[in-house]
Amino acid sequence: MKTSEETEILEAVETAKFLSGGQALMESFLQEGVDLIFGYPGGAIMPIYDALYDYTDRINHVLVRHEQGAGHAAEGYARTSGKVGVCMVTSGPGATNLVTPIADAIIDCTPLVAITGQVFSGLLGTDAFQETDVIGVTMPICKWNYQVTDPDEIPEVMAKAFFIASSGKPGPVLIDITKDAQVNAMTRPFTYKKIEKLISYSPRVTPKADQLEKAAELINKAKKPYILFGHGVLISQAMEELKAFVEKTDIPCASTLLGISGIPVDHPNYMGWLGMHGMYAPNVMTDKCDVVIAIGMRFDDRVTGDASLFVKQAKIVHIEIDPAEINKIKYADAPVVGDAKETLKLLLPLVKERDFSAWKNEFRKLEAPEKELVTDRDLQATGQIKMAEVVKMVSEKTKGEACIVVDVGQHQMVSARYYDYKKPHSYIASGGLGTMGFAIPAALGAKFGAPDRQVVAFIGDGCFQMTIQELGTIAQSGLPVKLIILNNNFLGMVRQWQQLFFERRYSFVELQNPDFITISKGFGLEANRVTEREYLSTALDEMLASDKAFVLEVVVEKEENVFPMVPAGTSVSEIRLK
Repeated sequence: MKTSEETEILEAVETAKFLSGGQALMESFLQEGVDLIFGYPGGAIMPIYDALYDYTDRINHVLVRHEQGAGHAAEGYARTSGKVGVCMVTSGPGATNLVTPIADAIIDCTPLVAITGQVFSGLLGTDAFQETDVIGVTMPICKWNYQVTDPDEIPEVMAKAFFIASSGKPGPVLIDITKDAQVNAMTRPFTYKKIEKLISYSPRVTPKADQLEKAAELINKAKKPYILFGHGVLISQAMEELKAFVEKTDIPCASTLLGISGIPVDHPNYMGWLGMHGMYAPNVMTDKCDVVIAIGMRFDDRVTGDASLFVKQAKIVHIEIDPAEINKIKYADAPVVGDAKETLKLLLPLVKERDFSAWKNEFRKLEAPEKELVTDRDLQATGQIKMAEVVKMVSEKTKGEACIVVDVGQHQMVSARYYDYKKPHSYIASGGLGTMGFAIPAALGAKFGAPDRQVVAFIGDGCFQMTIQELGTIAQSGLPVKLIILNNNFLGMVRQWQQLFFERRYSFVELQNPDFITISKGFGLEANRVTEREYLSTALDEMLASDKAFVLEVVVEKEENVFPMVPAGTSVSEIRLK
């Protein structure tokens, strides 16, 4: 029989047991404020999932149906919450299925921490079951990746992972943890220290004074200045600073695709968005300005068209947190390296109050031909339902305040054009990578990140079938995500290009679609189908009023084209209206 003293000693020894690697990972998550993970278990990550079992009162885990869905859902969550999205999958095919969302996150600057399981460290390099060199595979598409083989490394590695993913220009970080590092106990007590800076990685937030002064000098001397802002404004939460800057200087502004909702669409200085399928005036007027102030954008080819022809007559002020983007595509006469929010705060006192009414009117004059040749045609209530009609009606019914998640293709551009975005972080899209299948899981993640907002996804029939299995995840989550399928029975954007540039040689773009409504109901979701215009408004009301997840299929015109458009390899000023 043990004495009370012996019992106390045994209890002390028991409580002094060091955490396993899996437990250390969970504790690291809690230290970083993580309360949501999207994931899919498997053999090589089972010890981590076993540790998670004891943390489900503090960490919510969403079981996706495919690892790609975990990554895109984490992206959607990050884009609406402003936090780091976290996903967790097993080794081998589990890890490689994360490659697409990781690549998507790096090019769209989405903060992501991906955890992958790995085989026992003694088996590394032996082609063991479900072994893949995920570090080698993902190195080009991560801000940082690291393989953990010792549980003692976990606290420091995770602190670095979250710091790197969220600081500077955000992006994905992948941490690969061998199975023995998950199972084995640490050799010392768990301690965690959040990282605020690293010697090897120290992004500049506050710009240099001389760069600000040079930028202000160019802006103040400009006769026809033009602001082009991108996703960086939203990432840095610089919406109010941008608005103040625009209103003091009275400079007309346009956004990139991912910059949409950085300023309300009804702001008098907002001229629309520019790029390959952007609006007419913002594109044409790039040839007329004398100074471009580029804020949080990288001169992507979908924005510039032929970059050698883009704003070639203008001086460029480029505000960008990543110095690697400066002079990469367009030479900057006044580069300003720093965070957009901080930079605009410091630049505001240096710029003069101006009145550019006449200059803004030059933009507005170009709106008439676009309205006549594009908008009026798209919204004309004749023939089959048009995609634009659906988007416009949703915009009116939600008062422009919903969070719109879109997939990739014609519906993506129509959603950008015809929804009147009133709130920031309202246009969630796969921009740089153009990932079909993004919207279903991203919409779920977006709803988790913004539970008080109405989340509506516009998805093409081709895209819907890329990640259709995530309807099961949405059903299991119980969240009222609204999914609208704009079904034209085609891969619409590819078909449009084949029509215009390949003599209507429609090569493998027509789809024989399944019964989306039966499938959706099979997953336990409410669903409806609309083929006639007269029933559209009522069907949208039913969907928006539902307190459950809802799939609405709208059969739209089969060979509808999206205009304006900039033909590949041309200047954006050569944009076509028909």
